[in-house]
Amino acid sequence: MSDTQAHFSVLKQTADPAVADAIGSLIEKGQDRDLNRINLLDFSRNTGLDEEKVISGFLHAARLGLFDLSWNVLCPGCGGVLDAHATLKSLRHDDYHCAMCAAGYEASVDEMVEVAFTVSPRVRRIGAHDPHTLPFWEYYRQMFWSSGVDLNEESFATLTEEVTLESIELPPGEKAVLSLQLPNQFIIVFEPVTHSAHFIDVQGEPTRERQQLSMVFNKVHAPTGTTVMRPGPIRLTLDNQSDVRVLPGVWIAGDALHELLGKRKPILTAKRILSNQTFRDLYKADNLNIDQRLKITSLTFLFTDLKGSTALYERVGDLAAFDLVRAHFHALLEIIASEKGAVVKTIGDAVMATFIRPEHALSAGLRMRAAMQELNRQRGTEDLVVKIGLHEGPCLAVMLNERQDYFGQTVNVAARVQSLSTNQEMHITQPVIGAPEVAAIIEREAIKPIRKEAALRGIADKMVVYEIP
Repeated sequence: MSDTQAHFSVLKQTADPAVADAIGSLIEKGQDRDLNRINLLDFSRNTGLDEEKVISGFLHAARLGLFDLSWNVLCPGCGGVLDAHATLKSLRHDDYHCAMCAAGYEASVDEMVEVAFTVSPRVRRIGAHDPHTLPFWEYYRQMFWSSGVDLNEESFATLTEEVTLESIELPPGEKAVLSLQLPNQFIIVFEPVTHSAHFIDVQGEPTRERQQLSMVFNKVHAPTGTTVMRPGPIRLTLDNQSDVRVLPGVWIAGDALHELLGKRKPILTAKRILSNQTFRDLYKADNLNIDQRLKITSLTFLFTDLKGSTALYERVGDLAAFDLVRAHFHALLEIIASEKGAVVKTIGDAVMATFIRPEHALSAGLRMRAAMQELNRQRGTEDLVVKIGLHEGPCLAVMLNERQDYFGQTVNVAARVQSLSTNQEMHITQPVIGAPEVAAIIEREAIKPIRKEAALRGIADKMVVYEIP
């Protein structure tokens, strides 16, 4: 049995069998481009498989060495990959610049960091493993643009026929001269390997006089500049001073280009993967460096605590109480994972969990209450009373005590809101109840939230919270 076959044998034991089979079929039959920077949400939709099971399956496959996982910082404007990282630890929180869009960005992990999977060269060698051998447009498709840019064959035909004035492959150390006719439109000369760009603002009366423009490509990302020219002939000199092949293209930056690059597909974001239980279980050592601070603009936190656990130990004895608490943890953790959440940590009898969407957190909270009621019914007692609090807002992903954690006022508020509960009721904040999907759940379940103002310890002003009775 080969190493790959052995790894697939293990994968079928750790991942959903249907997902494992789909991964095997993809590796065996997929085109090269299908195996580079795989968009897992796209894969899930195309195969009809559950998203969470697909994500978990690919994470297990990557841990076994079947795939390489990459963290790609994206430009929110054009969808280009500004930087690709093999590990989250090398991700910077700022200082990312897109030459095509002439804009700089701070990398929040909400939508700007894509998590993608490429087949390992040990399993199957594809063109993207040697990107400087890829044809011109395949380099753009596979290496420059993210898996979220929805480029199909029709889109590429428009790009090559309507948007592109000229394109060239320029080996290292070589020069080329292009003779073009400038239309009366805004033009971009863009090169994806060195991330270089120059803008030509074409305006005024047409001219027959040949205009001149030179560009140098090297590993120093020169500032993007703009040159004003008139419609008419231009002699464009391109000088590749880098040690790799470059792929400059001359594009019309009009409505057609913007429409093409504006078509997007959902992607697996770093925010979502950080709140995935399988990732947290498998990649404990591959999270953040101790001094990293990654910005998340919105995340939902759920805190629970077991009411009166000390009195419970005194009342029923250590052994019985331990079994009860263990059953309570088992139920809570199972619900969190099934609602697309992840456990950040447990503290005593309390749980801190994160969810990408507030409606998933609310569903988890409602199921937790029902689970505790069922456990109590089975035992003929009312010993298990779980206090629950939810809050949504911005935070920082950090490393604390050798594990990936979260820091900020949102976390503090969520913990304080949980402490307002005295029985099986749950407390949620305005950002949570204000989400349309949360409102839909409340209406469907005929819940009547009770609005109140609460003073939270350590929070200066009173907050409006909603009790879910």
